[in-house]
Amino acid sequence: MEKTWRWFGPKDPIPLAHVSEAGATGIVTALHQIPGGTAWDDAAIAERKGLIEAAGLRWSVVESIPVTNAIKARTEEWRHDVDAWKDTLRALGRAGIDTVCYNFMPIVDWTRTDLAWPLTSGLALRFDIVDFAAYDVFVLQRDGAGGDYEAATLADAEARFATMPDARKEELERIILAGLPGSDFAYDRAKFLDLLKVYDRMGRDELLQSLTEFLEEVVPVAEENGIRLGIHPDDPPFPLFGLPRIVSTESDIGTLLDAYDSPSNGLTFCVGSYGSRADNDLNEMIRAFAPRINFLHFRNVTIDAPGVFYEDEHLAGRADMVSLSAAILDEEDRRREEGRTDTAIPMRPDHGHLLAGDPVRNANPGYSYVGRLKGLAELSGIIHTLTAIRQ
Repeated sequence: MEKTWRWFGPKDPIPLAHVSEAGATGIVTALHQIPGGTAWDDAAIAERKGLIEAAGLRWSVVESIPVTNAIKARTEEWRHDVDAWKDTLRALGRAGIDTVCYNFMPIVDWTRTDLAWPLTSGLALRFDIVDFAAYDVFVLQRDGAGGDYEAATLADAEARFATMPDARKEELERIILAGLPGSDFAYDRAKFLDLLKVYDRMGRDELLQSLTEFLEEVVPVAEENGIRLGIHPDDPPFPLFGLPRIVSTESDIGTLLDAYDSPSNGLTFCVGSYGSRADNDLNEMIRAFAPRINFLHFRNVTIDAPGVFYEDEHLAGRADMVSLSAAILDEEDRRREEGRTDTAIPMRPDHGHLLAGDPVRNANPGYSYVGRLKGLAELSGIIHTLTAIRQ
């Protein structure tokens, strides 16, 4: 596997020199300064690529080209935004960048309710469906929100809200609506409620149709330009705000891969996202879909209750990283036997804990320096050992 590291560009408090020291050789980044619906130009891509290569690293993966709400909800801006996405793929192809991660989550990207949950191993990200429901039903007061939760969850949310300090209510709104790293949104309450109306008539089938139509447009362009796409799963892998989510389960993966049968229509296999559902068999899934895995997020979660999980250490949690790494090494062997040269699948450690001794205190939530360095070192040890055993 190619060891990569997510870097948020020149404003990232972790410099590229420190990334090299951590043991990564590839960079995962995007031109976050360019808004969704605008094509990336050759000069901007070349500038970012030059910065990375000057540090002795490779721009391995784009994460992400934003898929706008106009594309997902199929509004009148759809054609403009899809064409911009395609033009960006062409520009990336000209620059020799061959892997692109994206997601198809409506309105909200990856979502948490706590950004600094205390564990003995440091401060972690956490999601609690009760806190989320308390915000959705009693703070945001979304129409019909109460009907989207099980009775027990709703009762717990009402009880928790009754004693919730105002500061916590404000914190939840800031975390959920202000956007987390890599998200293509930052809303206030009024704008968010207005945007929800765009999806009023969109159920699961309609969102899946939007994804299918998007793939029919962009996958041929990816093929022509030597680019492998990898769709990131829903995070969390279940509906939020009454909005459908369609990349959450093994069945979902099969549907989207069948929607356009091409190596360029592939997966970003995020162990933590799929692992946040107890009914997802990670070992079975990674082996079943290995030929279509174009990028890996290796992180681990522990589920406390249905809809409640936290980011655990990379070698803790419910995922067996040894078995998952072995499956990927098997897939890389298979690709070599096919005579392919692009056999190393890029992998990055994800959502490291913020450790007390980390000198970088202002890193983006989930993107600490020492926590991810620790995770990359642990994963590298697994990969090194498995590789040595197989020789």
